[in-house]
Amino acid sequence: MTNQYHIPVLPDESIAGLNIHPGADVVDATFGGGGHSRLILRQLGNGRLFAFDQDEDAAGNTLQDNRLFFIRHNFRYLKNFLWYYGVKHVDAVFADLGVSSHDFDVPGRGFSFRYEGELDMRMNQNAQTDAAQIVNQYSEAQLVNVFRLYGEIRNAGRLVAEIIKERNQKPVKTTTQLKEIAAKCAPRAIENKYLAQVFQALRIEVNDEMEALRDFLQSSFDVLKPGGRLVVITYHSLEDRLCKNFMRTGNFEGKIDKDFYGNLNSPFKIITRKIITPGIEELERNTRARSAKLRIAEKI
Repeated sequence: MTNQYHIPVLPDESIAGLNIHPGADVVDATFGGGGHSRLILRQLGNGRLFAFDQDEDAAGNTLQDNRLFFIRHNFRYLKNFLWYYGVKHVDAVFADLGVSSHDFDVPGRGFSFRYEGELDMRMNQNAQTDAAQIVNQYSEAQLVNVFRLYGEIRNAGRLVAEIIKERNQKPVKTTTQLKEIAAKCAPRAIENKYLAQVFQALRIEVNDEMEALRDFLQSSFDVLKPGGRLVVITYHSLEDRLCKNFMRTGNFEGKIDKDFYGNLNSPFKIITRKIITPGIEELERNTRARSAKLRIAEKI
């Protein structure tokens, strides 16, 4: 059986979008299993690849290549660590924002409702707060906000009421406990989708994903050379909206600024007027690519 940790999503489209030339400096902000990094290295010639990943498991996938600099930190600190290496500008930045299949398939990480495991969900195992602490210690209002904002769950109030009812009897510490609670609130016919939204919301909160993404996008703009490419693969509407707005307008709210002649003022030229999604053949090889959306922008 193929190890899906190493299957890169939209590989050809991503590499083409980066527009790499030999000798370029490139960032892979989400190293994971190293799939995209391997493809980037093939195009680099004597260039350099700076790969980021805060996950300890990802560090075990580093490649023996003196052009690769692996940085085990959150990609939100991209600019800081590049400067540490004496790099102020790069030619391309890539990020695949999906949680790796490996992490979903390790029960002990607690990312998936399909397995019994501790409610953890930390990308960085050294982080202080895990999902169990959030579920058991957040106030009712805080939990409602998390599930409504990050899971887009309409009946968040009812879900939180069930969680509080359960945690008042005993702590909610496992994925199975949370799954059983959430299943009581899940609309018929979309139970799995609902459970995925519940787990997604907690994962985003645990890892501060949306703020980290904002920091990453702004840092990417700061370090890209004029003509440099920003290539991002998203998997859910919240992160996709942020990327779309930032690439289109240079801000996260999507506020349009026009010049005197009515032309859009933007720091980027959009390369993908229509988002790129996986084709049938790729989905047959890798079903977890089904919600992927690829966006490409070029710094002006």
